[in-house]
This record gives sequence, C-alpha cells and structure tokens, in this order.
Amino acid sequence: MDEANDPRQFLARRLRGLREDHWPEVKVTQAQLALALGGVSVPLISSWESSTNPKMPPLHRLEAYATFFATTRSMEGDEPRLLSLAELTDSERDVKEQLGRELLRLRAGAMGNRRGSAGPAPTSLGNEEEEYVASLNSGYWKFIDGKPITIICAKIPANMLERIPYSNPADPDYVALYKFSDLDAFVELHGHIRAANPGSQVDFRTADELVADDYTTHMVALGGVDWNYATQSVLSLLTLPVVQVADWDSPDGQYFEVVEGGGAERFRPLLTQSDGRKVLREDVALLARAANPFNRQHTVTICSGMYAGGTLGVVRALTDARFRDRNTRYARDRFGQCEAFCILTKVRIERGVPLTPDWTRPENRLFEWASET
Repeated sequence: MDEANDPRQFLARRLRGLREDHWPEVKVTQAQLALALGGVSVPLISSWESSTNPKMPPLHRLEAYATFFATTRSMEGDEPRLLSLAELTDSERDVKEQLGRELLRLRAGAMGNRRGSAGPAPTSLGNEEEEYVASLNSGYWKFIDGKPITIICAKIPANMLERIPYSNPADPDYVALYKFSDLDAFVELHGHIRAANPGSQVDFRTADELVADDYTTHMVALGGVDWNYATQSVLSLLTLPVVQVADWDSPDGQYFEVVEGGGAERFRPLLTQSDGRKVLREDVALLARAANPFNRQHTVTICSGMYAGGTLGVVRALTDARFRDRNTRYARDRFGQCEAFCILTKVRIERGVPLTPDWTRPENRLFEWASET
C-alpha cells in the first residue's frame, strides 16, 4: 500500500494537523502537548505523527487529544493542561465528543490495516459501537488523565465470613472475592470502569488491604460507614452536609442525616414485614464526588447505600446503559464545574432486585448539594 493511502497515515496526519492547524491563532508545539498530556515524551508524540512509520496511540491518549483540542482554554495559564470534563462548557463537550469519535474511527481503520485484514480497513466503528464508546467516554467513570483507579470495598466481618463456603484460604476451592462486601456493586462497577478506561490501571482492595499508594489514586469507595473504613475516613475529611449513621443496635437504626441551614432531616430505608422477616422495599443511597483529600489532583467517589441493594442501585445510576446518559446529563447540568457534589437518592427494590434510579424524576432525588468553588 502506498503511503498516501495508508490508514495509519490518516491518523498521523490528523494528529499533526490538530497540533499545527486546529487553532489558526494558536500553535501547539510537541513539547507543550507532551506537558499537557502528562507522562508523554516528545519522541512519543513524534512517533504518533510520523510520516514514515507512525505508532498507534492508546485509546486514552486519543481521548486526551480530544479533550485538549476541544478548547483554546487548554493553552491558557502558566502551562498547557487538560481541563476536566466538569470544566468544559456544553459546546466544548460537543467538540470533544466529535473529535473523539473522529479519532476513534481513524484508529479503527489503522488497526484494521495493521492486522492485515483481507478487505478494506474499517473506517467506522458503526453507529451502535460509536454511541457506546461515546457514552463511556462522557460519563463520570471516565478518568481522562489515565491515572490509576482503586475500587475499595469493605471486608465481610469474620463471624459472617466463616459461614460462607470457600471463603477460607485453606480450602482448595477458596474464592478470594467472597470476602468482599457489596459484591454485586463491585462487579458492576469494575467492569464499567475497565471498559471506560482501557489504558488505566484499575485495582481493587478491601479497606483493610489499602497501602499508602492506594490513597493517592482515583479512589472509589463502595458501601457504608459501618464496614468500609475508607468510606468512614473520606467522609470525615470532606465537608459534605450529609452524614451516614448505621447504628444497627439502637432504636434509631440506620439513616442519612442532612444538616443544612440550622436544621436537620433524616432519610431512612423503607422496610416491611413478610412471613416474619424484614423485606427491603426502598433504600436510600449516597453518591458523592470530590477532590481526593489525600491527592487533590485525583478524585474520590463514594457510592453508599444503607443496604447492599442501595449501593448497587446508586452505582447503576451511572453505569446502566438505559439511564447513565440521562443521569450524567442531569448531574452535569445541575453541578457544572463544582469540585464537589453529592446526591441522596431513592433506590426502589422490587422482589429483591434494586431498580436504577432516574435522576430526571424529582421524586427519586431526596437531597442535592454542590460546593460553591
């Protein structure tokens, strides 16, 4: 194949064109772009733009390109930088998504050629796949900096763990994940985060396994303050007007308390009796996002219900393919560029199955808050 028709060159020329011609009034050097992308060298950028043998950028780097070239504000300030999704205006997000889809199509064509496909190299992901990728790339679980992500669950208490088959390390059929609480929520979220961040390191730990480096990643804490010590610790450091109380032995039991304007309001799960046992009909769950108090360059996210069903429900608010886009749009419209925000939401339980809350319906939102900075 001649160089002019090499699909790899289509991508390389587009990347070079973005840097040199995308903004007529602003020229971006390879050194400036490398600084903005972080962890990228000038020779590596040069290899992506090569006119002889271009290398393929990983997906998360193309996502970063789209974010950087979505706005000239990327070049404002003392040095070039990637703006967060929350900092982008609606029109800038549109530009980012269009650029992202274009670069993904070009990469798909280049990869098809590199694999030596018999037919013409694909130049399109297809509408459904393109929409799927765009949905993953625009959500709150996309971390465009490519930095490590740590999902943290509580460890099942020893007196409960010993009653679970195959939970003993001495057992030949030992399953390590059985010690994780909120396992449904963990499996749902881990798969989604891996899909949205294919180039990132995604680790998972129980709260008692955390090491120093885990605290400075993008932290995601699943589950409540009763078992998950990471949730306890982070909530104590954030200035949220929401407190989770899980005193299972007291008459007050478990609830979220909102303290605002000199008053306090409590939100409790709804339980009924059936055949002599308690049945959860409706849980209350918290989603909170803020700068990581241990490393403000990264984020911390809390997904916590009073019960496991609530934790799964609030996770699915931003992973469920039927609801995540509308919930993401609602949150971005509501909270904009705020560094910290939280939503206290209802999670309806039907025959033991948590239903994904739709935040565009006011009855599902119990409380909302965002920082002013």
